[in-house]
Amino acid sequence: MPTITVGLRPHPATRPLEAGTDSAPARVSAVGMLLATMYAAPDGTAVFEFKLEDTELDGLRIPPPARPGPADELWKHTCFEVFIGIKGEPAYREFNFSPSGQWAVYDFRAERERNDDFRLAAAPQLRFERDDKEVWLEACLPADALPAAAPGTEFELSLAAVIERADGELEYWAVQHGPGEPDFHARDSFVLMFKTWAEPSEKSR
Repeated sequence: MPTITVGLRPHPATRPLEAGTDSAPARVSAVGMLLATMYAAPDGTAVFEFKLEDTELDGLRIPPPARPGPADELWKHTCFEVFIGIKGEPAYREFNFSPSGQWAVYDFRAERERNDDFRLAAAPQLRFERDDKEVWLEACLPADALPAAAPGTEFELSLAAVIERADGELEYWAVQHGPGEPDFHARDSFVLMFKTWAEPSEKSR
């Protein structure tokens, strides 16, 4: 699968940071651009990179470093999210990645029908960096962390983020938003396709 980069955008109902004037449009967010990149590695790993560019980081709350490992309710603060399911099947998996180094994985039988018996077979690996105007997070998902599928399976996928402003208000970013309130679980928002790695056949070599 080739490397794919897409831009995320805030939900249309996001309250602007600054109202527009006759001479300037409203400023919606302290985030300049939120880009997400994904690709499949030959060892079966799915790699996702999220990057905030041209961003006023003083206007955001970025979780401080914590002991890496699983944690719940990461979505209450700045975090990056991946939703992935097999095309044509109602089940899907949700991944939350925090700049703190913590992560969460949830398995669903159908929209918001959580599978409480789910046990993760392999943990994500996170890397996080920041400077004065950029934030970068890389999440590597081993093949065993993805929904069970044969190599070369095509997944439906959504990339999203929760951005916490300095005042504590949350912004919801995604590749595509549906009508109404922000809802990352809506299956019609899984508009990206992600094909896991498969060895090239003799015909394609």
